[in-house]
Amino acid sequence: MATLEGIQIKNFRGLKDVTLGRVLGQNQEELTRLIAVIGANGTGKSSLLDALSFLGDCLREGVEAACDKPQRQGFEKLRSKGSTEAIQFDVRFRSDEKTPPVNYKMHINGDKNGRPFVELEELVHKPVENIGRRGQPRKFLSLKKGKGDAWVDEPSDKKSIKKISLSSDQELGISTLKSFVEHKEIGAFHQFLSGWYLSYFVPEAARKQPPAGAQPHLDRTGENLANYLQFIEKKQPKEFKQLLKRLSQKIPGLVRIESDKTIDHRLVLKFFLSGFGDEEFFQQSMSDSTLKMLAYLLLMEDPNPASLVGIEEPENGLHHQLLSVLASEFKEYASSGIGPQVLLTTHSPSLVDALSPDEVWILEKNKNGFTDITRAADIEGVPELFEQGILMGSLWYSNHFGIGSP
Repeated sequence: MATLEGIQIKNFRGLKDVTLGRVLGQNQEELTRLIAVIGANGTGKSSLLDALSFLGDCLREGVEAACDKPQRQGFEKLRSKGSTEAIQFDVRFRSDEKTPPVNYKMHINGDKNGRPFVELEELVHKPVENIGRRGQPRKFLSLKKGKGDAWVDEPSDKKSIKKISLSSDQELGISTLKSFVEHKEIGAFHQFLSGWYLSYFVPEAARKQPPAGAQPHLDRTGENLANYLQFIEKKQPKEFKQLLKRLSQKIPGLVRIESDKTIDHRLVLKFFLSGFGDEEFFQQSMSDSTLKMLAYLLLMEDPNPASLVGIEEPENGLHHQLLSVLASEFKEYASSGIGPQVLLTTHSPSLVDALSPDEVWILEKNKNGFTDITRAADIEGVPELFEQGILMGSLWYSNHFGIGSP
């Protein structure tokens, strides 16, 4: 499974210069499979998730459309206050343990009219630390304002450099070249980056009865919950029954879950609750917490999961005793080799209790009003206290981090 080893973000809202994990030219440890970002309100947790969403929007829709989405309000609103430099992303990922990491750099700036354009784009296959050992790092893509070079695969299994000139400096080279067979590395990275899934689950949306039809993935709000369940039932009918059994065991108060079909072939869920005998309850009458827990557990049943899943504050509406269970489920899934990397933002010490110091990142505003980020494992004394059996949420709640108090 592909892994995000690190990301550096510069000049994106309050994220003036933050780095998680290892990026090109730096020597930090790679990101873990499960990442939890904590911090007080207003420290930048939502901006971090939006930065990840922004990357995907740039690939799918172009940089201008990504900047002009209603929640972003244009390039100048996105660029850090007082900055005249480009918004910059450095991303490092590895497709599997046997292949070298790929490093991607993207700079987006604004012209004199405030219209965004791609100032620089690079895709490098080997990290800078290998220079002088096993060869120079190879730039599979190197563009400035849409013009530059790209390596291509030749029929003879050799590679050569090809001059590239995109039709517009608002295009991204990895989006334009992803479909060409001679640009395999570019296509692989585009698939990784554009496949990130960011969840903004809305229980009320999950209560709707959408038109019939199976859909292979749960959407961001959960509105297609019934369609997603229908897909799983059709693809793996025997496993689907076992899935419902497992889910009912993990959600308090549930005795069992059964599926049924309406006259127009829509799939509905019937919930049987402790103390109510054979009385049936449908998703329209289930609590927000039950639907939310159900949706998160179902994410882990996706037969073709995203490479990275981001979830903002999964604790909202859930009982605190469920949070450590949920965190443990995500941790096991992310580490299984079949699941995606998982990034959570949270205010909950109960959820953080299930994590280790290298999985927790703390945001705090500095004196200039921008976001600083620190890994808990890098705070003096925290790893030692954790080794002594003190849980991470307890250390956070009692302010042993010294920053990021809930």
